[in-house]
Amino acid sequence: MIEWFTWLQVGVAVLAGLLCLALGLLGRVPNDLTMGATALVELLLVGQLVVSIAAPFAGNTASGSLLEFYTYLVSALIVPVAAAGWALIERSRWSTVILGGACLAIAVMVYRMFQIWTVQGL
Repeated sequence: MIEWFTWLQVGVAVLAGLLCLALGLLGRVPNDLTMGATALVELLLVGQLVVSIAAPFAGNTASGSLLEFYTYLVSALIVPVAAAGWALIERSRWSTVILGGACLAIAVMVYRMFQIWTVQGL
């Protein structure tokens, strides 16, 4: 993993999550802004997948469990898609809150993936 890209992903996911949570708690239904923020989080995760596949060829290998890392990554790729699907099916304020929760969960998952990649497991 690339450290600056990890922190970019975490920052974008936290901002998107807080935005969606705030708008949802204010009673806004999913709109282009909230869906776009979630799509940006998903796009960055796809970029992380590409980086994670290419990094070992450049000498940046994981020090932790690759199985655990890729399980987190595949799970993280599914979460925003599932939340967006929910938001499109049930267009209520709570769907916007779900988008926010999904983005915040992605921030935590990306940070954990960074730990797995860089910190030697015990």
